[in-house]
Amino acid sequence: MTGHRALPPGHHGESGAVAPLLSAAATADPRSAMSVPVDPFAPVLVGVGQVEQRAEPADALEPAELMAQAIRDAAVDSGAPGLAGSIAAVMALHTLSWPYDDVASEVGRRLGADPHLTMSTVMGGNYPQTLVNRAAEEIANGRLESVAICGAETWRTRAATRRGEAAPEWTPRSGNSDDEVLGVDDPELTSPEEVARGVLLPAHVYPMFDVALRADEGLGIDDHRQRIAELWAGFSRVAATNPHAWIRRAFTADEVGTPSSDNRMIGFPYTKLMCSNNNVEQAAAVVLCSAERAADLGIPRDRWVFLHSGTDAHDHWWVSERDRLDSSPAIRLAGRRALELAGTSADDIAHVDLYSCFPSAVQVAARELGLGRDRQLTVTGGMSFAGGPWNNYVTHAIATMASVLRDDPGSTGLVTANGGYLTKHAFGVYSTEPPPDGYRSEDLQRAVDATPRRHAAHGYAGAAMVETYTVVHDRSGAPEVALAALRTPDDGRTWGRCTDPVAMASMETEEWVGRSVRLDDDGSFTPT
Repeated sequence: MTGHRALPPGHHGESGAVAPLLSAAATADPRSAMSVPVDPFAPVLVGVGQVEQRAEPADALEPAELMAQAIRDAAVDSGAPGLAGSIAAVMALHTLSWPYDDVASEVGRRLGADPHLTMSTVMGGNYPQTLVNRAAEEIANGRLESVAICGAETWRTRAATRRGEAAPEWTPRSGNSDDEVLGVDDPELTSPEEVARGVLLPAHVYPMFDVALRADEGLGIDDHRQRIAELWAGFSRVAATNPHAWIRRAFTADEVGTPSSDNRMIGFPYTKLMCSNNNVEQAAAVVLCSAERAADLGIPRDRWVFLHSGTDAHDHWWVSERDRLDSSPAIRLAGRRALELAGTSADDIAHVDLYSCFPSAVQVAARELGLGRDRQLTVTGGMSFAGGPWNNYVTHAIATMASVLRDDPGSTGLVTANGGYLTKHAFGVYSTEPPPDGYRSEDLQRAVDATPRRHAAHGYAGAAMVETYTVVHDRSGAPEVALAALRTPDDGRTWGRCTDPVAMASMETEEWVGRSVRLDDDGSFTPT
């Protein structure tokens, strides 16, 4: 990796020796009891920026400019505006709204900076926290002094140009990339059989996770729909108080859960208001420094948010091969380990933001982490209401979490991130107080890989049992196709489709989990 400075003598990151500490006076926060010296290589988040754009397409700024603006805002937020032009590394999330070959490099050029490192990512909502974890390690080990992490989407403008409105004159593709790309080795998220059976979209898969949760907990269909509607109504109440939320309105549970012309059913049991809202124009950035660099810049101590721990892991890539569809070993193992590394527990975490593309993602994470659903599980209001700008939501979550922690000094916050179909996960623990044992991270992938893996019964036809299901609705709100995960007699998993109107209507009013069906060679199933 370019742009790394050598570890100075005495740094503890790799040598085990103890680095000289910053004086307590240099880092003291008058609102905090903290008066102990701080490791100069401690990674600290010093600035946050969030931008919303509601301009007409002809006047809309492109994603790279919105990212640069968010970094400038983050530098101002830190109290050191000049930081934006001297940033050592720019890490940018993949953007779907506009094709860039080197988006991080483009952002650096717009800042007038000369970063030693520019990094972009592939697709994945996990990557904002993964980038923070990566940056924290680089800072803690003395290889980087400052990092800006950013992302942006302009999906409304993209949609308008696809409808035939004038296309904006934004940065053309260069054909070359100067960015290091994180995630290029990620395998495909769907198996050939999943693709063949139409199990493709997150809005197909996450509802099936929720039906599996319902069945495991023995809830009736109506009680379950009420529960997730109340959960999401609570998220909307948080968004109503968030100045950066795309939709700042509190919805009732009835408004969230009842299908209507403005809130059509997407995939049973999810209405539109239960799905991530990607039709937004938002950007966010966070700036991290070493404590030494922050002190040298004169950044006030009350702007500092310390990174205590970070972990990453992925579940078995193909949903077909996961042991259960109502759980996530990666969240359980890597998420709980992040808390342990930070010396805390779920009960001691004051503020939480769980990745919230759909209600099942929140419920699975809460259950795996030991967080009660009766507590507030978001600081932003979630992706349906605060906004779901594709890969970049978690940058907004981290920025908001930093502001929440600054307003509650001494408290601790947890941010979770998710990519794919509850596939790729990242976790970060933050506090205004420094970690007593320094920033800590750990690779949990081997432990996750060792968890049970179910046999994927490719090409199976014959008797089967419904494990979970959803009914996909078209844009008019009418049922279109039912998709189901099916267990085979040897306890493998396959997938089936059903377009029978009577069966689809029954699935939304009666329990089909555990029902016997016949799976034909073409992938269609019928009840037996």
